[in-house]
Amino acid sequence: MEYISTYFSQYGGAFFAGLGVFLAVALCGISSARGLGLVGQSAAALLKEEPEKFAQALILQLMPASQGLYGFVIGFLILTNITSDMALSTGVGYLIASLPIALVGYFTAGNQADVAVASMGILAKRPEENSRGIILCSMVEMYAILAFVISFILQSNV
Repeated sequence: MEYISTYFSQYGGAFFAGLGVFLAVALCGISSARGLGLVGQSAAALLKEEPEKFAQALILQLMPASQGLYGFVIGFLILTNITSDMALSTGVGYLIASLPIALVGYFTAGNQADVAVASMGILAKRPEENSRGIILCSMVEMYAILAFVISFILQSNV
């Protein structure tokens, strides 16, 4: 038990900051990858019959990828500030800064994928209306962007 206390008194700041990096990158990345897979399956089904719609389907498939990028950027920004002698309060501050994008990114990527899958139906039946599906996906994206901005501001002020 004393070892744990000694560890956290020495390296607690780096531990919690590293946990923040992990959460931002892993949660956003997992959800984005899952979303890309779901939308990719839907796109592949459409492209079997109509391969000329590849570019439009690709735009819809890429929509849930942005959360993974946002989580990566926040994780990278925090990672560049980690030192082995970082104060515990600083590390906890970085962990807290990572939470908005980690949590919101995790949930919005999946929801955005669901909207993109449904939007493949628009592309299949009315390709001239495809921009409406992109707009619907973008509505979910707005919350990921807001979370990214909050995490960016928080990590900049730690």
